[in-house]
Amino acid sequence: MKIDVEFIQEYEPDVSDELLATLARVLEAAAELEEVDGEVTVTFVDNESIHELNRDYRGIDRPTDVLSFAMNEEGEDEMEIILDEEMDELPNMLGDIVISIPKAYEQADEYGHSFEREMGFLVAHGFLHLLGYDHETEEEEKEMFARQDEILSRVRLVRE
Repeated sequence: MKIDVEFIQEYEPDVSDELLATLARVLEAAAELEEVDGEVTVTFVDNESIHELNRDYRGIDRPTDVLSFAMNEEGEDEMEIILDEEMDELPNMLGDIVISIPKAYEQADEYGHSFEREMGFLVAHGFLHLLGYDHETEEEEKEMFARQDEILSRVRLVRE
């Protein structure tokens, strides 16, 4: 399985190269586990930016930790995109993951684990949402969180 990741840093301080490498490994492990190839963009923002996105796209007027915008998901009012045979070589654009860095720091402190582990959790969580996983019901949550734990175990980002 092959996953291409683009990191965009809109929030200072910048995330370290070491952490970016760890997050890329998390996404590679997730892609392997889910048997999917594709491209993902991960954007790091502040609480104000993610608050605005959460309000505008989900109707929830507060900051959150992570948002996912799936490219392969068809909404009710969206037209199906049909590619001709010559365009089969296009990459599989899975979507965008947006993470609030301040919220990640806050939650790492709250849950008593490292910032690195929290960021790994958030990127795995966002990735699974891109693939259609959700946690609206108890059964869905159980399945999604089991997958997250398996992904994080593969890269040794377990709770301390």
